[in-house]
Amino acid sequence: MRSNRPYLVRAFFDWIVDNDCTPYVVIDAHFPGVEVPQNYVTDGQIVLNIAPRAVTNFILDLEILAFSTRFGGVPIEIQVPVSAVVGIYSHENGQGMVFEHEDPDHTPTPPSGPKAVKTKPSNKPSAEPKDKGSKKTKPSLRVIK
Repeated sequence: MRSNRPYLVRAFFDWIVDNDCTPYVVIDAHFPGVEVPQNYVTDGQIVLNIAPRAVTNFILDLEILAFSTRFGGVPIEIQVPVSAVVGIYSHENGQGMVFEHEDPDHTPTPPSGPKAVKTKPSNKPSAEPKDKGSKKTKPSLRVIK
């Protein structure tokens, strides 16, 4: 199956715009095929305003996010593979979605199904010594305050 990322990005974009909010996308600036102004990249990512009033020539399809905009008053063409989109959110309230990292050279494998996650009743980590020769323990979740 194809990645669901382009469909979810489009759905969140439409939802955010329909609610009169400003859609922002977070892009992995080092992902292959990303063309963004590198002097605006922070920690390997760039945040872009993709509101219809802020961009022209907007394209969002199954492969690419592309548009024209201005940075510091200078017109620029942005091209981003949809796989490089890390997240999309509303600027006004932060509602949106963050995506898992996608390997550009690897086609995603289908999920093997739901997995149960065991939680411990205590907030404290287990004080039991871990014997490397014993069988592996399952991961657990704990609340950190």
